[in-house]
Amino acid sequence: MKKIVLPILALFAAVPATAHAEDAATQRFEHKGSTYSYTVTQVGDVRVISGVEERTGKPFTLRVGTHRVRGTVGSQQVSFPLRDVEPLAKPATTLASR
Repeated sequence: MKKIVLPILALFAAVPATAHAEDAATQRFEHKGSTYSYTVTQVGDVRVISGVEERTGKPFTLRVGTHRVRGTVGSQQVSFPLRDVEPLAKPATTLASR
């Protein structure tokens, strides 16, 4: 289950929690042929990532604390240290130039 969960968490490990405090809009990303849609909300000191893997409909809810991640992926419970999260490679950004 970590292989499914870790890519999702990588998106949020380095993003300040305040960036998600007011923005609960649904977002999407692709990883290894799967598309995930999710929302992020702030509950106290914990970021809650809730979403679904679109092809299978498998839901996930992850609570990202200061040092640990806990939650469910489908019906499977997951728990692991935040330090185990490896960031995904960011896509290349092309800036316009004159």
